[in-house]
Amino acid sequence: MARDAPPEVLTSRLGYLFKHAYLRLTEESARALAPYGIDGRELAVLAVLDAHAELSQLEAAGRLGVDRTTMVALVDTLEGKELVERRRSPQDRRKNIVRLTPSGRQRLHDAESARQEMERRFLAALSPSDATRLFAILQSLVTAPAPSERVPDAT
Repeated sequence: MARDAPPEVLTSRLGYLFKHAYLRLTEESARALAPYGIDGRELAVLAVLDAHAELSQLEAAGRLGVDRTTMVALVDTLEGKELVERRRSPQDRRKNIVRLTPSGRQRLHDAESARQEMERRFLAALSPSDATRLFAILQSLVTAPAPSERVPDAT
């Protein structure tokens, strides 16, 4: 479906551009991940769990930047799909350790390949060097302190 060109008055606004780029990206992501029966948030959980030998639900929630209730719902869903399993921590019986199942590890591998290909197609309008620069710029924006937290220069 062809999209109408946005009004020029909006295309000079950072918020508008970020929002609409994000909406397109999430649409493409949903389409790419649909064959694997997971969404982007679930893929992120699988990726974080795979990157760490042992994480509790709470630790995983912290890494993902989601609240405890959201994390429980995500793990419940992934457990229902047999992609993760919960186990009591041998060190602290109050903690649930969440691990990928073998099918979860395979699903992560397959879905990550689809995600990477989708991102490559999404960024195809950019030159490879511009795509690399965009990633670097976005990483800087995400990892830098919020403007309200920055100390003003004393000069």
